[in-house]
Amino acid sequence: MARNKSVFVCSDCGGQVPRWQGQCPHCQAWNTLAEQAAELAAPPAAHRYAPFSGATGGLQALATIRPRETERMATGIDEFDRVLGGGLVPGGVVLIGGDPGIGKSTLLLQALTLMVRDQRALYVSGEESAEQIALRAQRLQLAPGELQLLPEISLERILASLREHRPQLVVIDSIQTLYSDSLTSAPGSVGQVRECAAQLTRFAKQSGASLILVGHVTKDGALAGPRVLEHIVDTVLYFEGDTHSAYRLVRAIKNRFGAVNELGVFGMTDRGLKGVSNPSALFLSRHEAEVAGACILVTQEGTRPLLVEVQALVDAAHSPSPRRLSVGLDQNRLAMLLAVLHRHAGIVCSDQDVFVNAVGGVRINEPAADLAVLLAIVSSLRDRPLPAGLAVFGEIGLAGEIRPAPRGQERLREARKLGFTRALIPRANAPKQAIEGLEVIAVDRLDQALEVLRDLDA
Repeated sequence: MARNKSVFVCSDCGGQVPRWQGQCPHCQAWNTLAEQAAELAAPPAAHRYAPFSGATGGLQALATIRPRETERMATGIDEFDRVLGGGLVPGGVVLIGGDPGIGKSTLLLQALTLMVRDQRALYVSGEESAEQIALRAQRLQLAPGELQLLPEISLERILASLREHRPQLVVIDSIQTLYSDSLTSAPGSVGQVRECAAQLTRFAKQSGASLILVGHVTKDGALAGPRVLEHIVDTVLYFEGDTHSAYRLVRAIKNRFGAVNELGVFGMTDRGLKGVSNPSALFLSRHEAEVAGACILVTQEGTRPLLVEVQALVDAAHSPSPRRLSVGLDQNRLAMLLAVLHRHAGIVCSDQDVFVNAVGGVRINEPAADLAVLLAIVSSLRDRPLPAGLAVFGEIGLAGEIRPAPRGQERLREARKLGFTRALIPRANAPKQAIEGLEVIAVDRLDQALEVLRDLDA
């Protein structure tokens, strides 16, 4: 009997090679090649990928194109709408990923039961039966209304049902469970995920229906399957947060119809996920007295300013190689900031273990957190708390200068709204008009900021 042919497919880029090797020759990733049965030769697929309605290959002058204002569909959940940029766009495709059990299906079921009052909605489940979904809706005390369920994993049957019922909103939970008859590989393989996502996206563009795809994530937290899955969709959302915590964060990584890095904050209750109206309160620790090593950072997540407490612990090293550990912040940037602190402020931490943490499990990626990190480290090293009511932000360069952060006025207004009375900021972010009740201290360099702190302590 002839042996079935197989190929090795990269889980990152989808590239194929005839035999296994340690590194993918297409994207240079290591240990990403997995063996799969070779796909059967498919017939010409012009009918599957024909141009969708309104598409044309002719030349057009950009000045003559008049875009139409599309009304967004609100989900009824304010924090979810914020992350989406105001709501779902007809014909848009949203990919949402997160760890198992973090609340993806719960959030989408809540949104569907609210939107079904105005739109025809269909929930396609490849992981749960209709009875299991009904039990969850009953436990969450949701009113299902006219919401339609379709427990199915065959792509062809799903597309036939979609063309028959013409829903305005479709949820696929999840894309890794679907398979197409045109391929021989198992559900969840690179070929199946790419084929199913492409055909569902084509249907959404042709029909104008909003499509939400639920995606699995790897142990590293990235969306499973080829990266092409993120490229073909319009919006990519990530669920973040510890499953042992009652709070969840939804972050927009890509959004063709809104701002990226937008953040939605939810609290998990017995009635499902509820939006948090004042998320800054979650990331501020409440101490009975002022403690050393804590600094309040005014960060920006998309269009939303947030106040986050940055904590640092500096202790004498008990090994020849001092530890540098950060949670929620870039560890490589921490090492760079310690070198700047030594060179331009004369503060040595080479014989100290340094630990930095962002309270509440939030991840801070912007460089405007530099000043808060260093002030928290200096406070812990000297064992002296920072002045009460102080909020800071600013990027620190290798020359010791403090560089401005975007949307400085919004950050200052948010700090004042939450009761802070002082702000230590870059000089370029100094407001032209004074903010009532907020003393703004503008500095140019790191040594100036540390001198200001000594004067405030005195």
